[in-house]
Amino acid sequence: MMRKGVIYCFLGLFLIWAPVNIWAQNVETADKEDFSRYLEDQFYIGLGYNLLLNRPNNTVQRNLSYNLQTGFIKDIPLNLKRTVGLGIGLGYAVNSYYSTIVAAKEGDAILYEVMDQADFKRSKLETHAVEFPVELRWRTSTPEEYKFWRIYAGMKFGYVFSGRSKLVMDSGSTSFSNTDVQQFQYGLILNFGYNTWNIHAYYGLNPLLEESVQLQSGESVDMRALRIGLIFYIL
Repeated sequence: MMRKGVIYCFLGLFLIWAPVNIWAQNVETADKEDFSRYLEDQFYIGLGYNLLLNRPNNTVQRNLSYNLQTGFIKDIPLNLKRTVGLGIGLGYAVNSYYSTIVAAKEGDAILYEVMDQADFKRSKLETHAVEFPVELRWRTSTPEEYKFWRIYAGMKFGYVFSGRSKLVMDSGSTSFSNTDVQQFQYGLILNFGYNTWNIHAYYGLNPLLEESVQLQSGESVDMRALRIGLIFYIL
């Protein structure tokens, strides 16, 4: 059902994008000021910290759970002065999540347990994803002014093509491909700031792992990501 919901979201976004894109192309033909050829297409790169929400009882985050992202945003202006637009992008992201939840593979099954911090050095879940941000964008830029305020808000959809769990202990390390990671992930995004420095925030609307995942104690593992960091735009 969740995957169907994601597909419906993409179809809905396309139905919004198509008429808006046609309208924007018509706007570009308007012979008004110098705004007619002015676009805000941008490359972006960002880094941030991943905070795990809805952690199981006694679970502690450890080390630096980081996010790295990069991509390109196609800007579709929604008014003649280009101060309001719709951004549709394509990007790549790597995320790491360090915690006291240890995953171990036994045969075809993956077992999860919350361990004491003194029992191991690091336990990490790492994901690599193709991302599709969709933003409603407001900014104070002009064709001559590249230092401006911006507020970009919307949603980000992601397809996780690689998920891996790793455990590092004094005696050595083990790692394996974790098939319990949700392949389709989506959440709300907000980017705002001035000129180069911009704050990025992401709130995951679905869990990082499949809904059926449980600890050996029977407690559900319903963790979601709250990401806070910086994002930089390059025109």
